[in-house]
This record gives sequence, C-alpha cells and structure tokens, in this order.
Amino acid sequence: MTDQVLSLARTAHDLTESAYLQHPSKRGEAGWQDKQRILLADMALHLLQTALKDGELSQESLKRNLYAILTITDQFLPGHELKKVAEKLLGKDV
Repeated sequence: MTDQVLSLARTAHDLTESAYLQHPSKRGEAGWQDKQRILLADMALHLLQTALKDGELSQESLKRNLYAILTITDQFLPGHELKKVAEKLLGKDV
C-alpha cells in the first residue's frame, strides 16, 4: 500500500512542480498567492515522501520539510510567527 501512495505522490509532485514553474506570477503581482499555494502543496508532497520512505525516518529531512512548510505558511497565517518557529526548528538565530 505504501508503494502505491508513494507512486501517486511522485506523480502529484511532478505535476505540482511543473505547475509552479509554469506559473507566471512574481512576488507582489496578482496571482502570487496562488503560486505560493502551489509551492505549499509541493512541500506537503515532499513531507509525504519523507514520511513514507523506506527505512528510518530522517530527522534532517523532516526538519527541512517542516521548515519549508512553516516558512511558506507564514504568509497565509499572519500574526502566528511561523517563520520564527521555522528558524528555531533549524537552530537558526531568530
């Protein structure tokens, strides 16, 4: 079952990355938030792949996945200081 989920995740990941790369918006332009939502979905798929990968769960990969998700989500949840949480996760000064 896990192999099937990972196979579907790879397909979804490829489609999501392609959609992100093809999206024309740049920071500050109309459509930027939509592009960031695609990026958030892409990072969620990375987390899915990390979680279901064979073998021991890599703490470093998990931290990087969560860092990316928190950093992107910070713009969608203002006032929650998710970027600071993300920085702490990687042991960076905040």
